[in-house]
Amino acid sequence: MRPVALSPLHRQEALDALASEHLDILVIGGGVVGGGAALDAATRGLSVGLVEARDFASGTSSRSSKLVHGGLRYLEMLDFRLVAEALGERSLLIDKLAPHLVKPVPFLYPLTHRVWERFYAGSGVALYDSMALLSGRSRGVPHHRHLTRTGARKVMPALRKDALIGALHYYDGQVDDARHTMFLSRTAAAYGAHVASRTRVIDLLREGDRVVGARVKDLESGREIDIRARQVVNATGVWTDETQAFAGERGQFKVRASKGIHLVVPRDRIRGEAGLILRTETSVLFVIPWGTHWIIGTTDTDWSLSKDHPAASAKDIDYLLERVNAVLVEPLVPEDVEGVFAGLRPLLAGESDATSKLSREHAVSTSSKGLVVIAGGKYTTYRVMAKDAIDAAVQQMGALLDRKVPDCVTDDIPLLGADGYTALWNQRQSLADRYGLGVGRVEHLLNRFGSLATEVLDLIAERPDLAEPLTGADPYLRAEVVYGVTHEGARHLDDILARRTRISIETFHRGTECAEEAATLMAEALDWSDAQRDREVDHYLKRVDAERESQTMPDDETADAARMGAPDVVPVAHL
Repeated sequence: MRPVALSPLHRQEALDALASEHLDILVIGGGVVGGGAALDAATRGLSVGLVEARDFASGTSSRSSKLVHGGLRYLEMLDFRLVAEALGERSLLIDKLAPHLVKPVPFLYPLTHRVWERFYAGSGVALYDSMALLSGRSRGVPHHRHLTRTGARKVMPALRKDALIGALHYYDGQVDDARHTMFLSRTAAAYGAHVASRTRVIDLLREGDRVVGARVKDLESGREIDIRARQVVNATGVWTDETQAFAGERGQFKVRASKGIHLVVPRDRIRGEAGLILRTETSVLFVIPWGTHWIIGTTDTDWSLSKDHPAASAKDIDYLLERVNAVLVEPLVPEDVEGVFAGLRPLLAGESDATSKLSREHAVSTSSKGLVVIAGGKYTTYRVMAKDAIDAAVQQMGALLDRKVPDCVTDDIPLLGADGYTALWNQRQSLADRYGLGVGRVEHLLNRFGSLATEVLDLIAERPDLAEPLTGADPYLRAEVVYGVTHEGARHLDDILARRTRISIETFHRGTECAEEAATLMAEALDWSDAQRDREVDHYLKRVDAERESQTMPDDETADAARMGAPDVVPVAHL
């Protein structure tokens, strides 16, 4: 498949096509499920549009635990089908669909009770490994093993001696969620989907009792267009109820938002080579290796405030530090925290008041003609959710199509960057020599762009200044900022510092030290005026200030008020 660049010109062409064509499928929402649905529909031969109100993955899909996993705790709930399904998807992503983006990651499960817990937890992990094989695919990760306390502390010297009597060592998968989600939309575009971010749905179009499209507003130009489609797919996650309201009908289910926060700390603050999964009174706590960092999370609390920018409070941060410090030889202090991010899980509302008890299953609604609603689920099973949504849309279209629509094929469609990745990984030393970079730099690019890393390297060959790292963010090259604009659909400084890179959570300055440099690199490709460039930097600095302030607040209400102090950026021309 020939790559397509999500360039500014491509976005304009997509908007023009959306305004003029009668689509088979219009997908609302550029998160992981929306991107997956657009790719599913496009690879069945359907004409497809995908619109996203902000940036790709700007909501929940960039704020997850960054795990591709079956969910060990769901075994205790006896939800074997969900676990088996997720483990099958994990194997598929690691082995075929996105080997450049999804990698095995090791974990320790500390044991605190003798005999019975090793048997109980060990049986669970053995079942977990076995179910991965029963999915009909390879496991994709190494087999688990049992460790003594001494063996466990060799792997994780940071663990207190009295925090465990032994451990289980097992593997799951890890993904840069924001990049994976963007790659889904970009791959959909390569198969013919018209993809546009910063395009907000302001109403649904109706003819009689049928939804026949959507009216959208291009937030960059102020232009409004009507997009006509035989079927509309609502894949807006925690915004499902709001989007459903445009149809003028009550939906078949409600979506409830559960807030989860994560802390990012430098790798040297916790000595060890594997992640941790720890029991809490309500759920589980993960300590996850993340390059030269650790991610610690998550919380699981009801959230009814702003869905655009969920805020982490001091209470949330203290909770995570207290729980993880209970097992560490050298406790973490608030000053160790370099990044904090908060996301909202779109849970199907149930009878239980505890969000951790709500279903992680997904559901599809077709209560309104011409409209399919997909909600719930978990990141790992996005492809299955997308398939179910497009299956429902195809069934609803029925006689509106004069041809038979093929079945889903996305289990055999690698994302852009996957094909050729292994060969280039084997050639990484010669690539480093050819482009005058260290082999570590080339490995970094390959694990973010896959085989498309050659496009980034070609930029460096044309402009050697782009081989330099960004000020205050050494892992990231200046070329990655430019490429993010010219090929990956980035429209604003937020998009680059928070999602195309993860500088906003991986540095103590949270991107403020490189904001000016990154904005200057973006300005040329996006034809920004000096005023717009300065506004982008000012907005980003205010965003960081608001987030820092929110994280000192005692509760959700005050944290939300502080975070909302930084408004979303808009082009100067439309103030």
